[in-house]
Amino acid sequence: GWYAWGVVISGCFMLMFSMGCVNSYGTYQTYYHLHQFPDEPLANLAWVGTLQFAVMNIFGIPAGILCERMDTRLVTFVGGVIMAVALIIASFCDSAPWKLILTQGIVFAFGAALVFVPSTSIPSQWFTKRRALAIGIVVAGSGIGGLWLTPATRAMIDQLGTGWALRITGIIVFVVNSIASLFMRGRIKVKSREKIVDMSIFRDIRFILICVGATCGMCGYFTPFFSMPSFAEEIVGKSNSFGNDLLTVINAASTVGRIATGEVAATFGTINTMCMCTFVAGLSILVLWLPFETTGTLIACAIIYGMFCGGFIGLIPVVLAELWGVHRISTIIGLLYMANFVGAMVGAPSSSGILDNIGH
Repeated sequence: GWYAWGVVISGCFMLMFSMGCVNSYGTYQTYYHLHQFPDEPLANLAWVGTLQFAVMNIFGIPAGILCERMDTRLVTFVGGVIMAVALIIASFCDSAPWKLILTQGIVFAFGAALVFVPSTSIPSQWFTKRRALAIGIVVAGSGIGGLWLTPATRAMIDQLGTGWALRITGIIVFVVNSIASLFMRGRIKVKSREKIVDMSIFRDIRFILICVGATCGMCGYFTPFFSMPSFAEEIVGKSNSFGNDLLTVINAASTVGRIATGEVAATFGTINTMCMCTFVAGLSILVLWLPFETTGTLIACAIIYGMFCGGFIGLIPVVLAELWGVHRISTIIGLLYMANFVGAMVGAPSSSGILDNIGH
């Protein structure tokens, strides 16, 4: 009914600012590296974006537990407050990168976990037939967020500096998330006598294989988001604005991919579609980005990678709901996000270290 679609739209707006901020961090990283902290190794600055996603995933389990035991509307509201406060405090941390790692990275990620897990798990409780489409619309919010947050952040940084860019973003996060949280109500309650976390799922080989796949996928997932803008500037010779425009292209394609793959999965199956998306996303990097230093191939890579990496992210909650149902979906997603944490911690810092020591 109408309330179910209200949950979907609310989740979309929540991911717009939680994952959207993560997806647009490349704009901050480029500015930090070229202007604010020019003597700081790129690998150190990459830890902000890495920890945003990694810590958000490691807090997935406690966030899932809170969703099952408490009113998810309260959980998501508190998460929005923490995200907003973290960004506002980060706006005053312009003297050392470690302060940004703590505020814009870790504290922001803790709040984002309280928003991200409910947003990707609760909508599954309200849908059966159109579940893949519903989740696709929800996770498209992160692509939409990155789509407009990237140029908006660049404009705010150019006109007002990073401090006010972070403060304005924090205020918007608080207002939008507070309104959206009013609709994020769970449909299924877990009985108090049930286990807080059911670890028996680790005896299921299907879950182990999904965790391994998620870890491998996350090792490289954010590298184009963080490194493609600097590649465009340093290797292809493009302007700073063009590098940031590539982030906009990736996020736009990702938005389309997350929604479209929901419909494709209804025909070809969610697992088949997710595997296809993962394969094509990885292939686009190997075929279009690595061998060439031209504008055309870089844009093509941004479009194809964005389209298919969006499908990989969008279908994971649907696969989990299909295999294990929606009763304990929040904690199951939280457990899987532990695998995402491992991949994120390995991937982005490693690629940034390679950039510092070897180059593009």
